[in-house]
This record gives sequence, C-alpha cells and structure tokens, in this order.
Amino acid sequence: MILVWPILIPLLSAAVSVLLWRRPRIQRIVATLGALCLLAASVLVFAAVSRSGIIAIQVGNWPAPYGITVVADLFSAIMLVLSASIGAATVAYSLATIDPGRESGGFYPTLHVLLMGISGAFLTGDIFNLFVWFEVMLTSSFVLMALGGERGQMGAAVKYVTLNLLSSGFFLTGIGALYGMTGTLNMADLALRIAEVDPDRTTVVAMLFLAAFGIKAAVFPMFFWLPASYHTPPFAVSAIFAGLLTKVGVYAMIRMFTLVFVADVERTHGMILVIAGATMLSGVLGAIAQNEFRRILSFHIVSQIGYMIMGLGLYTPLALAGSIFYLIHHIVVKANLFLISGITHRIQGTNELKSMGGLYRSHPGLALLFLIPALSLAGLPPFSGFFGKLTLAASGLETGRYAIVTISLVAGLMTLMSMTKIWAEAFWKAPPGPLPSVERTPRLMSWPVAALAAATLVIGLFAEPFVTVSLRAAEQLMEPARYIEAVLGDEL
Repeated sequence: MILVWPILIPLLSAAVSVLLWRRPRIQRIVATLGALCLLAASVLVFAAVSRSGIIAIQVGNWPAPYGITVVADLFSAIMLVLSASIGAATVAYSLATIDPGRESGGFYPTLHVLLMGISGAFLTGDIFNLFVWFEVMLTSSFVLMALGGERGQMGAAVKYVTLNLLSSGFFLTGIGALYGMTGTLNMADLALRIAEVDPDRTTVVAMLFLAAFGIKAAVFPMFFWLPASYHTPPFAVSAIFAGLLTKVGVYAMIRMFTLVFVADVERTHGMILVIAGATMLSGVLGAIAQNEFRRILSFHIVSQIGYMIMGLGLYTPLALAGSIFYLIHHIVVKANLFLISGITHRIQGTNELKSMGGLYRSHPGLALLFLIPALSLAGLPPFSGFFGKLTLAASGLETGRYAIVTISLVAGLMTLMSMTKIWAEAFWKAPPGPLPSVERTPRLMSWPVAALAAATLVIGLFAEPFVTVSLRAAEQLMEPARYIEAVLGDEL
C-alpha cells in the first residue's frame, strides 16, 4: 500500500486545497503539510525498496499484465525522493513569492496535481498509464505557466504546450504500434513479448518513443521550446520545471531503453549517444550567447540533459550509474539556481546581466550560495557535478568512445565560462546605477536555497554512498529479469 502514497498524498492535498479555494492562508498550510508528507512517503518507499528489492502491487487485485501495476525499483525510488524534495523546497519558496492573484487562481492545488503526475510517472508499470501521467503533468504545468495571464507567459505557454502535444502524438502512436505487435501494454510483459517481434520493426517503434521522450526531455534538435518558455513564469514555477519536468522525460527514456528496446542496442543506443553529444554542445553554446540570468540557466538544462542520456547511450552499468548520479546532482543544483535567480531579481529588479552588479559586496551570503551550485554545474571538484562527469567520462574511455568524452569535457569547460559570466556581471562588477530599495529577503526564500546548497555539498563531499546507490540502481536496470519477476510473479 505504501507505493500509492506518493500519488494519493498530492491528490488529497490538491482536493482539500480546492475545497478551501477562498481560504488562501489555510491553502498554504495544506500545501506545506502535503509537500512534507509526500517527502516522508517517498523516503519510506526508498527505504522499503533498498531493504526488500523491487516492489510491485496490482491495483484492484487484477493480476498482471491485465490490471494497473504500480512498481518501484531503486531508480524510481531515487527519483521519487528527489521530486518530493524539490516539491517541498518549491512550496516553501512559493509562500514568500507567489502573489495573491495566482493563489486565488489555484496555484497550490495545481502544483500538487503536478507533483501527483510526476510521482505517477515514476511509479507506473504500464506504458499507457505513463502516457496518462504525462498528460496530467502537461495540463498542470500549462496552467502553472499561464497562471497570471501576462503576455509573455501566455506566448511561452502556447509554445510549450504545442510542442508537448506533438510529443504526446508520437507517444500515443508508439503505444498503438507496441500494442499491435505484442498485445500488451504492461512494461514487464512488453519486455518479454517484444523479443518475439522482428528487431527491425521494434527499432522503428523505438524511434517513435525516442522522439516522444526526446521532446519531453528537450534533447537536440527538439529543445527550442524550453529556453523560450522557462524564463517567463514565476521563479518558483521555473525552479520546479527546471528541476523535474525534463527529468521525467529522461527517466522514461532510460526505463524504456533498458527494459523494452534492447533488441538492437548498437543502432538505438548509438543514436542516443550522438543525440547526447549534440545536446551538450547546442545547449552550452546557446547559454554562452545569452545575457539574461534565467535564459542562461534554461539553455544549461538542455546541455546537462546530454550528460544524463550519455550514460544510456554508452549502456554499461558504470555509465548508467553515472547518468543516475548526474540526475541526482542536477535536479538539486538546477532547481536551486532558478530559486537564486528569483532572489537576485528581488534585490535588483532585473535578471538582465548588464543591469546587475555588486551582489558580492551587498549580499556575500547569497554570492556563496550561488557559487556552490554554479561550480557544481560546471563540474569542478569537490562538488557533485565533478563526480557525475568523472563517472561518465570513465565509462566512455572504458568503452573507447573518445569523441563523446571529448565533447563532454569541452561542454563542461564552456559551462564554467557561462557561470563565470553570471558571476562577473551580477555579483562581482560594480552596479551600473543606484540599486532599488527593497525589503530584506524573506527567510522562506533563503531557507530552501540554503538547504539545497547544503545538499549539493553533501552529495559532493560524501559522494561514495550516492555513487553506490546509483550503481545498485544501474545494476537493476541492466538486469530486467528482476523487474519482470517482481511485476509478473506467478504469471511468468
């Protein structure tokens, strides 16, 4: 029963918040308690999976593969804890930043619906239900992006939803093709039956899913919707989008291309490796060309996605462990950088780098909190990003893929350049004019940033347990028989 808690808790929080539509103060309390309960439930799921191995339940007691399967392995449990952590940080930050208009428009219930969709995507064992959870995420994220009705937001929201609907079309077409070939939509059952299908047909369908998940994850060349939209909503919304939404696409890609689409690894995973390199370079080049804080960070999301799918393209246990570790690192770091951009905007009234300056002298604590995730994103030791990139580079050298290793190192150097640009313009140089007078930064803005910065330090300075759990998760992914047995059990 514990497996459904991460889905039921945000659903209940959203429902109670809707009933309290005209009571914003109580809505805030419900949103906070719901986020904390979701985090606690996710930790319990992770503990159960770590202790007992892969856990699966059949909703309504319908036997697999006929019913709805909810399943958690180490990979999905890790993603649950990360998403709940970022959800809790975002809710806390929102209490100090979301205006009454958005609160009355349903911000908190919509945020919890988004968290429910994310949790459902990580826990489902059925490919059609994965599609359903993606649509729940798409609908709620569109509402969060458009809430407030500002002109720039609406244009960005339309671009966002249009490209993601195209992804949904690819996804649904791929689901139909898979069902036509195998007669099942249960992921574990698919993994068994797909072996009986002609590999060439399987590869064609795999490309449909690669396109669908590629758009969701914002990989090259389907990434342009992301930097056009992520800089427009409130900073709390940008942070949860940056930390989680594209990562669900990466999760789905890793899940399907380690469990189902493994008949022609040389072609499918070789293509993923090429896409990874192109994604790294295109994203970091876009970041270098920008002069606005959140636009730079948005392009870096694209670039860093390349590292996450690099491990999938290499397709070894060490490489997949590198991808999982990189996901852990990046979700924390990227969400934090977007939260920090909100604080800098509050202080200086802008995120345009040429109009910023002097933050190191006026707010040295904020400067330190920026440096921790910024240097981690660039991959400098001893921060968390270094160990993720080191693991991926080591696996690339081990398999003789020197080109992708070179690209990853070049992209890392260029990431450092763009982070240095933000530091020089926003923090180090003298401000171009008198700063606007603002109130002291609310603690509810500073505490989540400090907590995520501390988490980044812990992941970097005490990397061994995180690498170990990433390796265990990768070994489970590379041995799909364990997942299949956990889901199908006596039906095998």
